[in-house]
Amino acid sequence: MAGAFAFKGCQKIRGAQIRVLLEAKDFFLFDCDGVIWHGENAITGAAKVVNALIRRGKNVVFVTNNSTRPRENYVNKFTRLGFTDVMLDQIFSSSYCSALYLRDVVKVRGQVFVIGCEGLRRELLEAGIPCVEEDDDPDATIYNCALAPDVKAVLVGHDDKLTFLKLAKASCYLRDPECLFLATDNDPWHPLSGGRILPGSGSLTAALEVASGRKATVIGKPSRFMFECISSQFSGVDPAQCLMVGDRLETDMLFGSNCGLDTMLTLTGVSQIEEAQEYRSSDLTTNHSYVPDYVVDTIADFLPAFEEIEEQND
Repeated sequence: MAGAFAFKGCQKIRGAQIRVLLEAKDFFLFDCDGVIWHGENAITGAAKVVNALIRRGKNVVFVTNNSTRPRENYVNKFTRLGFTDVMLDQIFSSSYCSALYLRDVVKVRGQVFVIGCEGLRRELLEAGIPCVEEDDDPDATIYNCALAPDVKAVLVGHDDKLTFLKLAKASCYLRDPECLFLATDNDPWHPLSGGRILPGSGSLTAALEVASGRKATVIGKPSRFMFECISSQFSGVDPAQCLMVGDRLETDMLFGSNCGLDTMLTLTGVSQIEEAQEYRSSDLTTNHSYVPDYVVDTIADFLPAFEEIEEQND
């Protein structure tokens, strides 16, 4: 079904066009921040859209590069914000997928040194992956601190308590060419209120890449591995029957393109349609992977399409 719609190609769609898309797709992948909610506030109408899709028998999953909380916390947040039908197995965070990668793909045999928040460590521990315990003396430096034995991987996620010592330790572990270098995601920054920004995992990973002279394997979007996780847990996932809905061209739209999915940009988050149009006009063909197939102002634009479907079925 991918490519079957005449209105594809960075086009704003509404009404009947959205209805055709909703009827044609079986699997909907949603980013969270900027698409479903802003912080502790749900996007207006988002809960109605998600609940309606689920109740109509559509497969709905959430793919987020946010590695700061375990999936159980996401379920609680969805429920708190009015998303009454969301279950644990619908949530694919970069922390959860990193745990699956370490356990099932590389089958790590040893400890993992984590630069990240407690939520990332919890996902690893729940998957049975031992993490290096951080118990350094407050005055410890890289000159005199202890280095853990048997570290087989370094995993970098968002860490608001990053220290120079953590960075230095990770650099030491990565001198062993057999030690894996992984990153939950490569998001460079995240928007905050008042025009401020928060450095993302990608900025921390970049620092360690320079220090170690190595490149990290990225687990989250736009890597294909997140989609492979979904395909392994939901039988019969056909990329042509999927729609990826996100707010960031370089992450969500590229992820969809990498996985062969139709993509939709919602304008409630980071990227705007003017940026997408610039990528579409670019002479660099690689930039075309950032261009969404469809654009909506907000996923609440789905709601009139649901009403049309109900009227047709009456």
